[in-house]
Amino acid sequence: MTLPPLSRANAVRLLALVVVISLLAPSVVSAVTYDPAEDTSLEQGTITSPANDSTVVSVQGFTFQGQTNAKKPARLVSIGPRGDLEWIHNDTVGGNAWFFDVDPLPNGNLLVSSPRAGDTVLFELDPDTQERVWQERFNMTDTHDVAYLGDDRIAIANMREWNESAGRSDDRVVIYNRSSGEFTWEWYFRNHYPEDTDGGYSEDWTHVNDVDPVGDDRLLLSPRNFDQAIVVDIESKEIVERLGSDGDYSVMREQHNPDWLESENGTPTILVADSENNRVVEYAKEDGEWVRTWEVGSETLTWPRDADRLPNGNTLVTDTLNHRVMEITPTGEVVWEYYATWGPYDAERIGTGPESSGPTIRDLNKSGSYAITGSANLTAGGNGSVGFAGRVRATFAGTPLEGPMHEFATRWAHVTPWIRPVWMSGWDFAWAITAGLAGITWVSGELIAGRRRIVAGVRRLLDR
Repeated sequence: MTLPPLSRANAVRLLALVVVISLLAPSVVSAVTYDPAEDTSLEQGTITSPANDSTVVSVQGFTFQGQTNAKKPARLVSIGPRGDLEWIHNDTVGGNAWFFDVDPLPNGNLLVSSPRAGDTVLFELDPDTQERVWQERFNMTDTHDVAYLGDDRIAIANMREWNESAGRSDDRVVIYNRSSGEFTWEWYFRNHYPEDTDGGYSEDWTHVNDVDPVGDDRLLLSPRNFDQAIVVDIESKEIVERLGSDGDYSVMREQHNPDWLESENGTPTILVADSENNRVVEYAKEDGEWVRTWEVGSETLTWPRDADRLPNGNTLVTDTLNHRVMEITPTGEVVWEYYATWGPYDAERIGTGPESSGPTIRDLNKSGSYAITGSANLTAGGNGSVGFAGRVRATFAGTPLEGPMHEFATRWAHVTPWIRPVWMSGWDFAWAITAGLAGITWVSGELIAGRRRIVAGVRRLLDR
């Protein structure tokens, strides 16, 4: 029996169907073979040198409208020197939560910042008993970082404070005294920056994500959206140091967790996770100018959000979208590594203080730019794989489209992991989007081709 030949229109339809099915096939295969345990796993990576103490990691997880995705859990995790899991602290108090800053306190407990449902919860956690010594809830929309200043005083970086009635941002940093229950100091960004900074006031104008003490009378702040780190004098409230400027991405771009160090000769130094540039950098101030002295990881890190210099000269790096924490040498070699899905934010090596406590790169005589080597690369984005974003960058390198396509690849790498299903790889998601666009094109073509028939059908319905 001979089948009648396909009409041109049906041949085009068949081709479109094959294209859409082919593009969706990788996602279907991934969904069928998906093992949920792989995405919530906690796993040792490279360990060539045991750590000198435990490492506590805050895992942000993914929470939307008060509900945490079970496949992208938020939690605190403690890892032993040889990569052994010591404990996990989940949150069940007052609604599902994000976990952001975790700082060791002088008494050995941990100070934790945990926003949820439009408020911020701060608590002191006893790691031995897993009990909360105290907990306080603040009417603060979002808080990524706090710092213990001594004498029951806590500095709080309060972001996303939109004053709707005044049409302005009230993003601020405050000092809270737990003994008196009062805010004893506050500092508003709008009093020190022009309104048009970062394109003007918005609901997330500064995204101030860090506050650290510099001595007893200054605070180091990180207004992420302004691409700079600043030091504020507590008494005068003046900005007395500034690294970077709004929109100057060559210095920093939407950084996280800068740390203040001083070299042996007193040179001011800042170590920072340069998040949107996918690297960790260090700057020293010479003759009134900030000079970059160290850069590491620009080809392997994906949205790092913390970097602490350890007393041994190594650096503890939180590589958020590769879901890992790693200790690297000054030349970029991994000596300790742990994978903690989903989206680690902050990591602290117990016994070394809440921030950097080691020498500067200049004092180590290791200035330069280094790749990261020796990682186990258990997640996509390391040296062992080239994801969709990496392929885009490589394809358009050296062409007139290099700039815009590099920007597109960066946006893709930093945004899509938060919205794509956990069982999809970056390539699966790219093919699925392409399938959707192909389907829209197909349907649009059908509507255009059949517009007269569709209009006639509508008219017949209306005439009844």
